Amino acid sequence: MSGAGIGRRAGGTVLALVGILAAGCAGPGGQAPPSAPPTTSAPAPPAGGAAKPSGGLPASLTGQRLEWKRCAAPEGGEAPGSDWRCATVRVPLDYAAPTGTTVPIALIRKEAGSKEARIGSLLFNFGGPGGSGVDTLPRGAAEYTALNTRYDLVSFDPRGVSRSAGVVCRDDAEQARAERAVDATPETAAEERAFRADAVDFGRGCARRSGTVLPYTTTDNTARDMDLIRQVLGDRVLHYFGISYGTQLGAAYAHLFPRDVGRMVLDAVVDPTADSVGHARNQTIGFQRALDNYLKSTGQDPEAGTRRIVRLLERLDRRPLAVGDRRLTESLALTGVVMPLYSKQSWPLLTSALAKAEGGSGAELLALADWYNDRDTSGHYSTQSHAQRAISCADSAERPTLDQARALLPEFRRLSPVFGPFLAWDTAGWCADWPVKGATTVMDASAPGAAPVLVVGTTGDPATPYEGAERMAKALGEGVGVLVSNRGEGHGAYGSSACVTRTADAYLLNGKVPAYGTTCS
Repeated sequence: MSGAGIGRRAGGTVLALVGILAAGCAGPGGQAPPSAPPTTSAPAPPAGGAAKPSGGLPASLTGQRLEWKRCAAPEGGEAPGSDWRCATVRVPLDYAAPTGTTVPIALIRKEAGSKEARIGSLLFNFGGPGGSGVDTLPRGAAEYTALNTRYDLVSFDPRGVSRSAGVVCRDDAEQARAERAVDATPETAAEERAFRADAVDFGRGCARRSGTVLPYTTTDNTARDMDLIRQVLGDRVLHYFGISYGTQLGAAYAHLFPRDVGRMVLDAVVDPTADSVGHARNQTIGFQRALDNYLKSTGQDPEAGTRRIVRLLERLDRRPLAVGDRRLTESLALTGVVMPLYSKQSWPLLTSALAKAEGGSGAELLALADWYNDRDTSGHYSTQSHAQRAISCADSAERPTLDQARALLPEFRRLSPVFGPFLAWDTAGWCADWPVKGATTVMDASAPGAAPVLVVGTTGDPATPYEGAERMAKALGEGVGVLVSNRGEGHGAYGSSACVTRTADAYLLNGKVPAYGTTCS
């Protein structure tokens, strides 16, 4: 099932797990991460070579010739530079009927700087689920300059996302109405009814607008798309860099195609052993841990600082703050608190926004919420939240009820008075009466025979807590999962931790497998 985030749910209460590349340097409480027994690492996979046979797909798919062209500008943005090229590959809508209907998958590529030393393609997924790799890779490419010397940098919009048969469930006006009307922590029977009705309405909107693709947006199908992309690009094995939800996608690929795994790095790792309630519990712990670390860094007692934020949220629940013609509600304020916790560099933004809100000005917290929710100044929302929910609910067979969510409240409030209530209720709002069945409850990440996979966990990661990396390394199997621990803050370590960056680059560029349990700080 998807390791969705702090829950990008219908309309206004839009909180999500996104692949933000940020981390810090100090672990929680200064403690070193737990050690793990060494494993016998397999040798690094061969660097290149011709693509392997198709494994049953028709030649009309595996033999596609890509037409690389200058990339168009994304909505509201600028086109990437002239060294970037875009193309479209067709993939089966249903892999059980590979000669049937196909859907487009949008690709972007920047070719390797050295033709002589070129290893192959390095495919990226930056998280979500629902994030556009076509938009994200050019913006973050400076982090991968060293890798680009020997790899073509490649990313894509997964099925159901943006240019790749993107799921659409609501228009901007419907999103805005839900933002105003829905309380994500209902306290009365009327608020509960509105909460559930909004979730059901969201799903029906997805079915009306995107019903054809909706049953096929699973992570496993996207992993199969990645293997077809590998073949069309002409790569013998798949070299891959996955961040956040991208770690779940990479593990799904390794499980389905273990012999086709090349050099793979998973950073900010989703817990493969957790069901939907388990993911919510993990994030309740992770975000409170990050909040405690933030409060300590500003000289505040974590318990007192947490109570202060709870009082602010309770006040906003009773009396939202006017911000122009909008209102800073409790739900939007929490989103604004969540956003800066993804990166230690953003903690000063949280300090300022909280102080302003306590003083009666909600503009800064609302701006942080809008940033996180992909809402621009004209009131237009991206559809990332739509794709995220479609992918997560296609993956997960679980459909918790309001009664079940309500039963979680005491435990979740104890784990985090700030985030617990939201995440407990969100288990019921996420896939309520979803129009298609989900695939499974817990993913299988075992990948016997795969090449080593670097699994990077950060001790202060709020959205994908460190413990998930330990579990992923174990689930991949002995000799496959190689745990790298980063003692720091933030969601993702590559590019923020020099040690993690060196370790990952040494593997991706030179095939050097680090020792299991290597620790960076």
